[in-house]
Amino acid sequence: MINATLAELLDYVRSRSPYYRERLPANANAELSELPFTTKDDLATHSTGFLAVPEHEIRDYASTSGTLGEPVYFGLTANDLLRLAENECQSFRISGASAGDVIQLMVTMDKLFMAGLAYFLGIQQLGATAIRTGPGNPMHQLEVMLKFKTTVIVAIPSFIIRLIQVARDRNINLADTAVKSIICIGEPIRNTDFSLNELGKSIVSEWPVNLHSTYASTEMATAFTECEYGCGGHLNPELLLLEVIGEDNLPVQSGETGEVVVTPLGIEGQPLIRYRTGDLCAVHYNKCLCGRDTPRLGPVIGRKQQMIKFKGTTLFPSALFDVLATEHIPLYQVQVHRDPLGNDDLKIALPAGLEGNTTIDYLRSAFRSRLRVTPDFVFMAEEQLQLLVNQPDKRKPERVVFFQ
Repeated sequence: MINATLAELLDYVRSRSPYYRERLPANANAELSELPFTTKDDLATHSTGFLAVPEHEIRDYASTSGTLGEPVYFGLTANDLLRLAENECQSFRISGASAGDVIQLMVTMDKLFMAGLAYFLGIQQLGATAIRTGPGNPMHQLEVMLKFKTTVIVAIPSFIIRLIQVARDRNINLADTAVKSIICIGEPIRNTDFSLNELGKSIVSEWPVNLHSTYASTEMATAFTECEYGCGGHLNPELLLLEVIGEDNLPVQSGETGEVVVTPLGIEGQPLIRYRTGDLCAVHYNKCLCGRDTPRLGPVIGRKQQMIKFKGTTLFPSALFDVLATEHIPLYQVQVHRDPLGNDDLKIALPAGLEGNTTIDYLRSAFRSRLRVTPDFVFMAEEQLQLLVNQPDKRKPERVVFFQ
C-alpha cells in the first residue's frame, strides 16, 4: 500500500506543480520506487516549472550554493517557513539543546542562505536565545561568546580551528567558557566509522566540547543531526522520505554506502519527488544508542560530481581535506583541472610561507602513505589565497575548485 503521506504529496504536485503534472504517472497508487527521479539538471532546466504556488504567496527566497554550477532558487511560503522552524527545532533537540540555551550563529543569514535562516527560526521555536554574529571576525566572536555566555555554537568546523588559534594568542582559556557543544555544518568531522577525523580531533584536543555533525541541503529543506552518541544524523520521518541507492538504483543495505535520494514532505512552494542529491553516504537502520530507531546517515564521503581521478587513484576532496588537517594547515584550496577525457590534474594552493618548510615534506609523506598519490603544490601570498578561499560573494569557503 502507498504511504498515505506520499499519496497526499502526489495529489498536491499533480494539481499544483507544472513540472510534475507532466512527469508523474497517472496511477494514483504508484509506490515511491516506481516514481521517476528528479535531478539537479531538471531543477536547473525547469526551475520555474517546480513552483507550485502563485508567486504572491512566496514569503522568502533561498538558493543553493552553486558549488557545481549555477545556483537554483527556491520560493518558500509562510507554511514552508514554519516547517523550516520545526525541522531545526527538532534538530537542536536531537543535539541536546533546549530552551534556555544561548546559541551563537557563526553562519550567514544573508545571501539567500537557507541554513542560517533555518537555525534562527529553529532557535525561536525552541525557546532559546540567538546571537547572530555571522561568519568571520574571530576576535569579535570570542568577545560576544564571553559577554553573553554562549552555550551552543553553530559554525563551519574549520572556522572553529581559527577561533581556537586566536583564543590561544589572546590567552583565552576556552575550557572556561560556557560553551558545551558545537553543531558543525558544511564540513565533515567524522570518518565513516563515526570516529572523529583529523579536523574533529583538532577541535576537541583544544576545546572540551561535544561535536555534532549535520547534513542538509537547500533542496531537501530538512536536516539530519547527530545525537549525543555521534553515530549518524537522525532522520525526521515526518518531514522527509529517505532512500539510499546503489549504482543499480536499488536500496543499499544497512551500513552500506549509496547516493542519498530525498522526497521532502510538507513543502508547499517547490516540492520535490525522489530528488537525487549526488551525495554519497552510508545509511544505518539499526537502533541508535540513544533509543531512536529512525534511519541515520553517516558523513558525506563525497559528491558523485566531485570524484577525482588522479594518477590511477579515485578519491574525493574530503580525503584531501583530512590529510591537510593532519598537518594543521588551515588555509588551502584544492584545484582540479579536468581534461576532455575525464582525467584530472590535481594541485593544492598553499600560503607562500610554507614553501621550503619541513611541513611540506611531512605533507607529501602523509599523502603518499594515506592516499597513495602526491598532488602538486602551488604557493601564493596569504592575502591572495584568503581572497580565493573566502570570496565575499560566496556563503562557504571555496575549499575545492574544478576547472574544465
